[in-house]
Parts: sequence; C-alpha cells; structure tokens
Amino acid sequence: MGTTKLHNYNKKQLELAALTHALAHPARIAILQFISKQKSCICGSIVDALSLSQATISQHLKVLKDAGLLKGTISGASTCYCINEKEWEKAQVLLLQFMNTKFNSPNKTCC
Repeated sequence: MGTTKLHNYNKKQLELAALTHALAHPARIAILQFISKQKSCICGSIVDALSLSQATISQHLKVLKDAGLLKGTISGASTCYCINEKEWEKAQVLLLQFMNTKFNSPNKTCC
C-alpha cells in the first residue's frame, strides 16, 4: 500500500492490517507457535526446529518484531526472541473486535 494513502485509514485499521500481515505467512505462524512453547527466550534454535534457512527465519522474525508480536535482545552476534505479551494481548483484542463485527446487509438476499 502506498504510504501517501495511509492517511485515509484510522489507527485501528492500520494496526489490524499490520497484525494480519505479520500473521499471513505459515512460517511466521510456526515461528510464533515454536517460541510460545519455550520456557525462555530463543536465540539460535529456531533454525534447528523449523526446516527453513537462517536468512528466511531472520526475514520472518523481522516482520514479527516490526509488528510488535516479538521482542528481542541483542547479545553479541545473536538476538534472542520471545513473545511480546503486552502486544500479543493487544493483538488478541484487535482480532476479536474485528471478528465480532456484525455485518448488516440492507438486503438479506444480496448474496
């Protein structure tokens, strides 16, 4: 989406679009599921657990972090990731609000 048109959308719409974009790839879903099951932050074992290259994992981690779903700390050459619980809860609310939207059609026989 062109940045010049973003002013046409409200904050919630932009947040929901960023969130759903981050969730729109099965590799990112797998990464989130893997990280959420760990007892501590994950540094290097994501590549070992998923059948994806380091470069691919890194690209997906960046999208998830940019969306706020992950947080990470840099320690030397490695970055450790974990679920950003505050943003995760915010994402749950956004998705639930959207999915609970009642769509009223003036003509119930339209489709």
